[in-house]
Amino acid sequence: MSLLELKGIEKTYQKDRLEVKALRGVSFSIDKGEFLSVVGPSGSGKTTLLNIIGCLDTATGGSVLYDGRELSGMDEKALSRYRKENIGFIFQSYNLIPVLTVRENVELPLVIERRYSTAQIRQKAMETLGLVGLAEMADRFPREISGGQEQRVAIARALIKGPLLILADEPTANLDSDTAREIMDLMERVNRARQATFVFSTHDPMVVARAKRTVTLHDGAIAKDEKKEARA
Repeated sequence: MSLLELKGIEKTYQKDRLEVKALRGVSFSIDKGEFLSVVGPSGSGKTTLLNIIGCLDTATGGSVLYDGRELSGMDEKALSRYRKENIGFIFQSYNLIPVLTVRENVELPLVIERRYSTAQIRQKAMETLGLVGLAEMADRFPREISGGQEQRVAIARALIKGPLLILADEPTANLDSDTAREIMDLMERVNRARQATFVFSTHDPMVVARAKRTVTLHDGAIAKDEKKEARA
């Protein structure tokens, strides 16, 4: 069974008196452990698609199934629970909280959840920071580290709850080419070690080259869906 199935996804926005179709009948499935990029020109629907997969937005038509479970009919409380339990988000702007330390930023998803003790949360945060190579930066603030390190913190925050699905919107957009390659190396290691599924929205040719599968959108519809040989 696929981890995620999209069936005939439509998304229409109302702008003044005009209807703007962002997605037009998008259908494809994603298996557990895939490393997939979604590409296309600006306005093709990439971010809208990621937002619908992540339940940050709702489709106008069609259905989304996660592990065989229909998401389209859920209320906001149920969708919020689904997001918390199953998805990690990585944003191009990092979205770190400046008044929290690196460790506290990573801990935040578990603090909000209130299922673990303070000691357990700290242990999980330090283990996850170790995974991304930043354990020694735990007590620094975002302003005291580089952009590449901030993105590593954002990745650690996305990983701390062990989600099966990680959505990354332009994860290398604000990074220089060397740092971007390091970030992609890191995400590939996580993909292999944890069988975590990664879906990227990207304009970066390097990210596309590293992806094992690329879905190309054009005017809100799938123009191409290509699988590649796994890298050695």
